[in-house]
Amino acid sequence: MELIERYLQAVQFWLPKQQKADIIAELSEDLHAQIEERESGLGRKLKEAEVEAILRERGRPVLVANRFLPQESLIGPVLFPIYTFVLKIVFLAYLVPWVLVWIGMMTFNSTYRAHQLAHSWFEAVGSAWSSLWGTAFLAVGTVTIVFAVLERVQAKSHFLENWDPRKLPAVRNPHVIPRASASFELIVNAVCVVVWASNMYSPVTMISEIRISVSPLWPWFFWGFLLISLANTALAGVNLMRPYWTTERAAFRLLSDAAGAALFCWLLKANILTGFATANVSPERSVEITNLINMWAAKTFPFAVGVCIVIACANVYRIARLKTPAPGLTNAPSLGGVR
Repeated sequence: MELIERYLQAVQFWLPKQQKADIIAELSEDLHAQIEERESGLGRKLKEAEVEAILRERGRPVLVANRFLPQESLIGPVLFPIYTFVLKIVFLAYLVPWVLVWIGMMTFNSTYRAHQLAHSWFEAVGSAWSSLWGTAFLAVGTVTIVFAVLERVQAKSHFLENWDPRKLPAVRNPHVIPRASASFELIVNAVCVVVWASNMYSPVTMISEIRISVSPLWPWFFWGFLLISLANTALAGVNLMRPYWTTERAAFRLLSDAAGAALFCWLLKANILTGFATANVSPERSVEITNLINMWAAKTFPFAVGVCIVIACANVYRIARLKTPAPGLTNAPSLGGVR
């Protein structure tokens, strides 16, 4: 029947050369057997519309041909979970900060905003959007190519199948604070408190032969950073003695980091440096350098805001994670009574 021959020819087009004859012979035999069985049941020859219905049930020629071929994929099921995990890291570590920095620059940097808005907001957003997609395409494309190559290597060498269960990492409780981390944090904060309190109180500081003076706002920053360092030192001491995160301590860390972030961002915008003097630099040059330092401090403000947002999100995530027990940790210590 011509309709069947046309169907077989269409399927044959999509088959590899070495397998065409065998697959088409098998498919032809199967189709003719199905038609003969249907005709035997009806007691007559099938009409062309009925044959067409059988071919529709079989499916499009390209899909039928695909069923006879070995299943292939750019990135297989073995590497696909790792691939998606790496893409999430790329998204969170690069694309999200990129967007936050652009928003910060447009909000707080008047020079950058004026340059971007030379024509209109629409063009500025369009330019940023195209730049973001170009960056995202490059990042995702690079990761995809690397994993596609790994997939081919894995298919030949099966290197991921050779592993030792004894080398699996120990069960980790995300609520536990490593004592080494708490000890390091305690030491660093204690040193910062001593150095800060001993050397940074005066609005005029001598470093070697350089005399540095700062704004009258300096006492706010001095006491603010000192109190935050003292609070972090106390928290580190508690974490060292009771090395388990609790909702109360996680919330305290969020408030401490938020206060420190706000104070630091204010410092960048406050033109805190008012001047410096040294024997080798003229007063005019000192003024230029002072203005330059303050200008670049202000320019880093959007980046600081982006970093502070990331830190705040990490703290919020810690608090949210404490609301649910760590999965699979049947022997984990209870955190309810630890403060």
